[in-house]
Amino acid sequence: MNTIDVLVIGRSCLDYIAVVNQFPDENQKQPLEFRLTEGGGQGGTSSCCISRLGGRVAYVGKLGDDKEGRFCLDRLKACGVTTEFIEIVAGGKTPVSYVFVTVAGGNRTIIYEPSTLPKITIDGPVKKLALQSDIALLDPEVTHLCRPLKNETGGKIKLVYDCERWRDGIEDIMDTADYFIPSSEFLEAKALNLRLAPFNQKIIELDNMVRGKLIVTHGKNGAYYISNDKLYHVAAPEVKAVDTVGAGDNFHGAFALALKKGFDLHQIVKFSVAVASLSCREYGGRSGVPGLNKALAVAKTLNNRIIGSAIMMNS
Repeated sequence: MNTIDVLVIGRSCLDYIAVVNQFPDENQKQPLEFRLTEGGGQGGTSSCCISRLGGRVAYVGKLGDDKEGRFCLDRLKACGVTTEFIEIVAGGKTPVSYVFVTVAGGNRTIIYEPSTLPKITIDGPVKKLALQSDIALLDPEVTHLCRPLKNETGGKIKLVYDCERWRDGIEDIMDTADYFIPSSEFLEAKALNLRLAPFNQKIIELDNMVRGKLIVTHGKNGAYYISNDKLYHVAAPEVKAVDTVGAGDNFHGAFALALKKGFDLHQIVKFSVAVASLSCREYGGRSGVPGLNKALAVAKTLNNRIIGSAIMMNS
């Protein structure tokens, strides 16, 4: 029997979050309302979300043996994440992100350090863990692992990919991931050549490029997906958002756990939209994640609305 519900592989970092009334113009000053420090990174935050929702989650990643790495590790443990597969790199530097959030709308601007830690690879313990898992969530930092992970597990594992932007190896992911989940900004990638098409048509055309299921997140507008040749939209619930940091990561974490629970695609997307939206109620991306019962209750209030026919739009 599996000992975990979801395997998450990817980035952890330290987030320094500064809350301001509004962003200053270039070369101007703006007083700070308050600041806080939280663990961040797509993989780290998604893992905490899964655990908060009652899932058993193991996180695979790398941290430096510095104070930032110790902070991130402690926060993951506090969230109930299995951390024994995290490698602490001697002399390594844990990446840091600087996040600026506006009071009025909860909008955020992020300046991040690219990781200088060694690439994550599939070693013996990780392979064994993957073979015990049905579902793996990969974030953009481990784009290179999608096909190797499929091969190492004989295609058994279902892969959910958090697509942040166009990067090397993305075509391989589009051909391999079972669930390919980009944000709407990805539709503007120059290499896709979709920028002149209407929004809905972009989703249809991208779906034709993806072998697995495509789900497109669109911030406060919810999410879009295709099922049985119909384009669906799930609008986000009304939530007083104070900080959108981590909303996308929490969507992906909720999606992976709902998939493990056996929800159908319509239920999965509603659940994921509910969790992502509710997570915006608090600062930092993690403290606002709801419990399972609250997430399920809000998801039941959402609708899967058909907004187009994929067949008709392609003809």
